[in-house]
Amino acid sequence: MTERLTCGADHIGLTVPDLDAARQFFTQALGFDVVGGRPDYPAVFVSDGSITVTLWRALDPANAAPFDRKAHIGLHHLALRVVDDAALVKVYDRVRAHPSVTIEFAPIPVRPESAIRHFMFAMPGGIRIEMRGAAA
Repeated sequence: MTERLTCGADHIGLTVPDLDAARQFFTQALGFDVVGGRPDYPAVFVSDGSITVTLWRALDPANAAPFDRKAHIGLHHLALRVVDDAALVKVYDRVRAHPSVTIEFAPIPVRPESAIRHFMFAMPGGIRIEMRGAAA
């Protein structure tokens, strides 16, 4: 076995068409805090206390090609975990009420025999996110 040289994710960087809409989604729907930014880039850094997400605005959002998970190489989706099923239901309600969010599917078991549920959606700007409950 090869020695592990990494110890988890430091941050995730997402290119978004509308920086303000993405920031508002992460802070209002998911409860993240703004922990920094670079106005000259422009970028905003948001965190839930466990992971930091860097939101970078696309240089030319009007002409940026949207990601197609079946045709392009790149981030298929961002998966975030919640503490339990009650939190999953709460975040589902907040996410589906947020403007410009598209729900792909409501909470369902991750596998037919699993007690762990998840749901998928596209945040404002189209990036796919999975919210996943924790094991009981």
